[in-house]
Amino acid sequence: MPLDPQVQVVLENMKKQGVPPLHTLSVESARTVNLSSMAAQPEEVWKVDNRKILGPAGHIPVRVYRPQSKYPLPVLIYYHGGGWVVGDLDAADVLCRQLANGANVIVVSVDYRLAPEHRFPAAIEDAYAAAAWVAENSSSLEADPNRIAVGGDSAGGNLAAAVTLMARDQGLSFIKFQLLFNPATRYAFDTDSYRDNAEGYGLTTDTMRWFWGQYLAEEQDGRNPYASPLLAADFSSLPPALVITAEFDPLRDDGEAYAAKLKAAGIPVEAKRYDGMVHGFMLQTGGYDQGRQAVRHAVSALRKALHGQERGGETAI
Repeated sequence: MPLDPQVQVVLENMKKQGVPPLHTLSVESARTVNLSSMAAQPEEVWKVDNRKILGPAGHIPVRVYRPQSKYPLPVLIYYHGGGWVVGDLDAADVLCRQLANGANVIVVSVDYRLAPEHRFPAAIEDAYAAAAWVAENSSSLEADPNRIAVGGDSAGGNLAAAVTLMARDQGLSFIKFQLLFNPATRYAFDTDSYRDNAEGYGLTTDTMRWFWGQYLAEEQDGRNPYASPLLAADFSSLPPALVITAEFDPLRDDGEAYAAKLKAAGIPVEAKRYDGMVHGFMLQTGGYDQGRQAVRHAVSALRKALHGQERGGETAI
């Protein structure tokens, strides 16, 4: 399929403006880049709280979004993207508001430690600690401990998938669903999507190499399934999933391969590729029609998984 016309305009403008790839910048400069410049206006949510929870190396900032509804509600633990190097709670703010309102769930967005200051396994340790905290403190959150999901985009999708492995490996089954947008699932760059979409579509293969280089303490860490969930030896007893990918994304094949592994293990999974789209398109719902469609798709999947509803609820997406 050709590039979506809305994406084509954005990429042409980026080229004219000489927007540099992140891997050509310092870490400090890369962290100043707005990863969701075309996000929609933030929706009003009934209540938003910034909190700090205890993690393995100090306190972890989290942001809790609560829709106005009858409690207890299901809860989605969300991990932002940014290659484990950039990004923060604000990067996922618009999307978390859309998911909270649309799916009628509490969303707990997690500000895990970033590399290179904190390399693997710091981010996944924080990600899992936050999930465990939600499960253990569901009553104070007015959340239903039997309806907990994890989700994330890009590196955040990587963390969400890894958290499900960690929980399963510890014999815990509190995670009921995983929502993965454009997830990075393996430390390798040999897929067709890495080759075909190496440059010219926003996220580049060289930028992914840079991200992984900042994240991993040693190259052998890339073979650890908690860094590369696709390399897990066993995919049984993992939660059902929705995996959303984009045609012109270096990470496309990684996400689709992860969905295939789940399916082969008998896990209910829906994999949806959005043709003509690029990495991170679901964050750009102020500019991409298909970004809004992907968020509506995610909302429907969350409602089905956590409320037993195929659809419902009004949302401004």
